[in-house]
Amino acid sequence: MAEQQLGVLKALDVAKTQLYHFTAIVIAGMGFFTDAYDLFCVSLVTKLLGRLYYFNPLSEKPGSLPPHVAAAVNGVALCGTLAGQLFFGWLGDKLGRKKVYGITLIMMIVCSVASGLSFGNKAKGVMTTLCFFRFWLGFGIGGDYPLSATIMSEYANKKTRGAFIAAVFAMQGVGILAGGFVALAVSSIFDKKFPAPTYAVNRALSTPPQADYIWRIIVMFGALPAALTQKLGQHIEDLIDQNI
Repeated sequence: MAEQQLGVLKALDVAKTQLYHFTAIVIAGMGFFTDAYDLFCVSLVTKLLGRLYYFNPLSEKPGSLPPHVAAAVNGVALCGTLAGQLFFGWLGDKLGRKKVYGITLIMMIVCSVASGLSFGNKAKGVMTTLCFFRFWLGFGIGGDYPLSATIMSEYANKKTRGAFIAAVFAMQGVGILAGGFVALAVSSIFDKKFPAPTYAVNRALSTPPQADYIWRIIVMFGALPAALTQKLGQHIEDLIDQNI
């Protein structure tokens, strides 16, 4: 068994650059893309969360998240990421990286959707459930992050390994940019559909109730690339078997 595994690794090392290499880049790169999107998209909606759930009609300025709430919303996923790296790194060595990679992607899909469905109509309930699901989203990201790079390293040949891994890591920047584009697109659509006066003109109507859907859609969007990656990942080994 060990000799067979070594033979596969040697074959991958000397294999010519083929379709499955680029498929692996897409799969691992989309993992990094999703990680970056999920981690940074929440910072784009914190002001909206403040206006929705911490509105004070007597204040001269729109509502904003209290410092401790803002810190929790923005930072709880990073705490989960640290824990996830430690746990899934160990689990990947025990059960196999590809299998655990699939588990982390499913976890990210579920928690992205659950974050957008954070329930309650009061600030405490919404922020509590959002932070809860964001922690477990970060936990899944913590597993996905190192496994994506490792999978790409294992499937690449010696000649192109460095370039392929760099391409995978570069997808983080694309994920951050995508977060901004998604936020702009969703906000623009809602602004045209539900126009509202400025805060100075009408404080109560400056943030329409429909705006609650904006942040939820932006947060849940991260489930789409994760689902696509999970689907593609099921076929990577078949491609490799056909080409080595």
